[in-house]
Amino acid sequence: MAFINMRDTKVKINYQKKWTPKWTMPILCWSWILFFLCGCGSYEVFKYMTEDFEMPTKIFDADINKTWQAVIKVMRGYNFENQNQEAGVIRTAWEDNTSQMNFSDSFASNDSVKTAKFRLVINVVKGSSGGKEMTKVSVYKRQLVEQDYLQGWKEVPSDGILERTLLYRINRILQIDKQLSLLEKIKEQEALKDLN
Repeated sequence: MAFINMRDTKVKINYQKKWTPKWTMPILCWSWILFFLCGCGSYEVFKYMTEDFEMPTKIFDADINKTWQAVIKVMRGYNFENQNQEAGVIRTAWEDNTSQMNFSDSFASNDSVKTAKFRLVINVVKGSSGGKEMTKVSVYKRQLVEQDYLQGWKEVPSDGILERTLLYRINRILQIDKQLSLLEKIKEQEALKDLN
């Protein structure tokens, strides 16, 4: 308790010592240590989750029309549910891949799946770097698996192989188109030299 004596203009403070058990300090120290250890351990889980759920993306040195045409060429084997060039989105219909999921899991300890299906969502975004037009393509695969009919559909993370393969194919088409346009320019220049 603190009180002030105004007559003497001296301040007297009387503190009452509160009773604290001897074990309070060690408990507080150990709780802080556990808090920091758990905090560091959760970073590994967070790192794993961010790496696992990262959407495969690639930036191409081409304008949006050429990139869109390359994406359409690569995706011609899929049925489109939604295709909007202005929004830059392609969404495929659900495709059955039960046999592929069971084949890839045949050497794993997991049980085989009853049914599996997936859909792809591709985003094509226009951008620029240094005054040069570029495009960014992202591919997202949503994989659903049904272990048995009572549990229903469960979303599982993709292995990323299909997404990276599609981005590689888009890149190859754009590179081939670029080389063909360079060859056409060289032929035009040679034709102009022959005319002169």
